[in-house]
Amino acid sequence: MSYSEPIDKKISFNELSRHLHSLPDQPNAIPYVTSYYKKNWGFCLTQEERDKLKEGEYSVHIDSSFNKSGSLTYGELLIPGKSSKEIMLSTYICHPSMGNNEVSGPSVTTFVAKYFLNKEKLPYSVRIVFVPETVGSIAYIHKNLKKLKKNIIAGYVLTCIGDDGDYSFLSTKRNNTISDKAAHLAFLSLNIDYKLYSYMDRGSDERQYNSPGVDLNIASIMRTKYGEYPEYHTSLDDLDFISASGLGGGYNVVIKAINIIMTNVVPVVNSFCEPKLDKYGLYPSVSTKKTGEIVKDMMNLIAYADGNNDLISISQIINVDYFKLLDICNDLVEKNIVRIDKVVL
Repeated sequence: MSYSEPIDKKISFNELSRHLHSLPDQPNAIPYVTSYYKKNWGFCLTQEERDKLKEGEYSVHIDSSFNKSGSLTYGELLIPGKSSKEIMLSTYICHPSMGNNEVSGPSVTTFVAKYFLNKEKLPYSVRIVFVPETVGSIAYIHKNLKKLKKNIIAGYVLTCIGDDGDYSFLSTKRNNTISDKAAHLAFLSLNIDYKLYSYMDRGSDERQYNSPGVDLNIASIMRTKYGEYPEYHTSLDDLDFISASGLGGGYNVVIKAINIIMTNVVPVVNSFCEPKLDKYGLYPSVSTKKTGEIVKDMMNLIAYADGNNDLISISQIINVDYFKLLDICNDLVEKNIVRIDKVVL
């Protein structure tokens, strides 16, 4: 059992049994069990192994120690952008014996970091954080809260993001932040169905980042959510449970969501009433179903480009893929039909 206290003595089988952890419903799986906050000891084993044990006296030895002057280690990377405002990604590094519930998060986060390190002139900075779950995020918040509250505009916890099961999203406490909206549009852009979990279903470090007084509006992007697959917190959550396609799918969603946040702006039309698009070479001389859809999307963007809606909101209102709308917006800006009033912080 993780964080077992030291022990070296002989005990009866009955006493030993009280410290054994197995899963009768999963007889070939070893459970992941911890005792963080109260000293205890134990052993984790399969039910099949446990059933082979016999009555008698057992020698029990755990060679461990507790260091009162120990330390907590976390890692962080700040990728600077043109703005000091930041998008944060947080993942945890506390039980790497598990594939999806642990190794997948740091793996995807590392490749997301590499993606943005290779980008030039990022609109916003990107903060990458590797912490032990719960205790680590609390310690990180305690040390950096003032800076985080000043700079963080959105972000995600990345966990359980490497299997080939469902895509999952756990919303922020407010459920309508830029983190929530950008992730929703990222899934739509990739044509991915996903399970939406409310903040009431929280269970990872989003608990700390959204806690009262912190309120960083951090959501969670996952494949199959923690606790929702039988291999969770067992030895069956190994490297065979995750895959390149699973990790790559999670990576794509994260990149899309962050790029949506990076490019979000408030467009404002420069004319009263509808502009004459053919004057700018934007209205087709031959109308087809496809060109009609493009013109419709363009005119709907213009209709809502009143300075009150950002591009994310317009994409949701008119039900058009965000990146398709971004291309249309850029064309309209180039023709001076629309101006960018402001970026969205």
